[in-house]
Amino acid sequence: MADILHKVGIRSASIDQVYKALTTQDGLAGWWTSNTKGEGDKVGNIIQFRFGAGGFDMRVTELNAPTLVKWELAEGPEEWMPTTIQFELKEDGEYVIVLFKHLNWKEPVEFMHHCSTKWAIFLMSLKSFIETGKGNPDPYDVKIDNWN
Repeated sequence: MADILHKVGIRSASIDQVYKALTTQDGLAGWWTSNTKGEGDKVGNIIQFRFGAGGFDMRVTELNAPTLVKWELAEGPEEWMPTTIQFELKEDGEYVIVLFKHLNWKEPVEFMHHCSTKWAIFLMSLKSFIETGKGNPDPYDVKIDNWN
């Protein structure tokens, strides 16, 4: 199995603000994709994410407010089956640290390379969303290739 791992520090934010950005429709639409439907605040909920190049549905599998958000792919690209996505949050001085994991890829295919770069772009969008009030969700994100 292969994993995507990233770390980003968000300055001058409360851990609750970051958690809310990961568990509410408005929060997720503010940094990941503006075409988001569903709330991620209850285990079992399905959140629909749509992008110009397609989309997927995530099932909320674990929440531990305000330090953990975990999803599994319910429907989406074959390469993502049966991956899980996890956000671990912790406070470190004036930062909230986000430890991001996209776990259990079957193999490191080219699409995984694309997704790793896009996750980094979107995590920087999350940082901007919390620190400045303006993120760069799809369709306003940096495009990197034919998959967007």
